[in-house]
Amino acid sequence: MYYICNKLTNYGLKLYYCHYIMKRILITEDNDSNYLLMTYVLKGHYEYERARHGKEAVEEVENGSYDMVLMDLRMPIMDGLQASRLIKEKHPNLPIIALTANAFDNDRQRALEAGCDEFLAKPVSHDDCLAMIAKFIGE
Repeated sequence: MYYICNKLTNYGLKLYYCHYIMKRILITEDNDSNYLLMTYVLKGHYEYERARHGKEAVEEVENGSYDMVLMDLRMPIMDGLQASRLIKEKHPNLPIIALTANAFDNDRQRALEAGCDEFLAKPVSHDDCLAMIAKFIGE
């Protein structure tokens, strides 16, 4: 979260009003149960939207303003690896965290080679996930 503060001058008085803006995360997840788990983790900390496959994630990033992408690697239509490559081509500074049930070293390596900045194995731990997100975009 970050704060936006504005100053109003009215009849010689300076008034300040502030509101906080939550950072936005795109959750790219085709499985409803896994998506629901991620909403429980993020709720109250970050705003979030959903993409159901990699192609939709690429389109959402192009049309929206996101601070981070959480990317499932195995999805229909376009997988997370291909989507990550396409997103990083145009948005090299946008952090992408890979999410997968396959937690082998070669899966991690393939995700990093595709442009993902970090890797989390499912099921995702609430505290580990929030800590990793904060490492990239703050709380």
